[in-house]
Amino acid sequence: MTAYTLAHFEGTDAAWDAAIASLPCAHPLQTSAWGNFKQRRVGWQPEKFVWRDPDGAIKAAAMVLTRRVGLARVMYAPKAPLLDYADHALLERALHDLERLARRRAALQLKIDPDIVQHTGEPNTDSWQDDPNGAAVVALLKRRGWRFSPEQVQFKNTVLIDLRRSEEELLSAMTQSKRRKVRYGARHGVSVRAATPEDLPSMVALYLETGQRNGFLTRSAEYYLDEWRSLMAEGLAHAFIAEVNGQMAAHVVLLAFGHKCLYFNGASTSDNALRKLMVADALQWEAMRWAKAHGFTIYDMWGAPSQLDASDPLWQVWLFKRDYGGKLTWHIGAWDYAPMPALYGLYMRGMPLLRAWLRRRSAAQSESSEA
Repeated sequence: MTAYTLAHFEGTDAAWDAAIASLPCAHPLQTSAWGNFKQRRVGWQPEKFVWRDPDGAIKAAAMVLTRRVGLARVMYAPKAPLLDYADHALLERALHDLERLARRRAALQLKIDPDIVQHTGEPNTDSWQDDPNGAAVVALLKRRGWRFSPEQVQFKNTVLIDLRRSEEELLSAMTQSKRRKVRYGARHGVSVRAATPEDLPSMVALYLETGQRNGFLTRSAEYYLDEWRSLMAEGLAHAFIAEVNGQMAAHVVLLAFGHKCLYFNGASTSDNALRKLMVADALQWEAMRWAKAHGFTIYDMWGAPSQLDASDPLWQVWLFKRDYGGKLTWHIGAWDYAPMPALYGLYMRGMPLLRAWLRRRSAAQSESSEA
């Protein structure tokens, strides 16, 4: 059995990104740019760890974020650890070391949410498939005392589009209705261009407008300005704008790293005349074309329902995404390791109250800005 050793990663930010880019499950939320932003803006403290084989090669990695909540600590390794999840010996070693780290830090919890596939396709259809490795990873987590988290920070499920196909094949995989929508905008005055830092205030305003219209929780304008500006400056984020006669009608913010391009944020106008030009569809297609042209093999549409019915909060999102010809992908989701189960239980019971307060504050801020 291969002996893997854990070590702090002491190299530069660029060296970290280079080290993890080729690892299985490499993800934008494990990059230095993401950790630095979360540290500066929210107060998370990033630490970088690697697991090496006897030859010194890095076989696994995790950037772990730690933050104080009162007198306690919470820890989170977004989309980590990065490794080959079919190598259960390596996974066991990584989990063992992360558990020990959480115990030594007296953390309330350590959360992980790696992109490990559990199922693909739509339930009760021929497309539905179980992933045996996903089931094995879930069984291992349970055996080691991890629990499925009631707090799913990132989207658990998503739609993945394979960009290794030609543009013609990508279009053919879409429904006929989606192909018409994708092509409609270009024929009716919709143009798409790369965003610049000068566009960010208008983009943020449109994003907050979209959040209010569609009822999803948003942060402050300053948060998004800082996030998008810093991630664009570090080359992780790339933004595109759909315009009609020079007027911004929609935008997307992509996070691109490793082999994956992630549709991270998006917004569209409330102007029905502009919406009828299918600006969002034209923009998504141009974003996919950009990702493909820059060598990314997966376009991750970032978010899909947990229940495929109208009761799910992401149902309307699914109706927009499903016709692009991607694969509905169900991940194992976020799992928590709790060294102190009783305190963890108290913390989890308090989280719904905190989220309700954040929603009330967001609504109050929106009303205040309109007064």
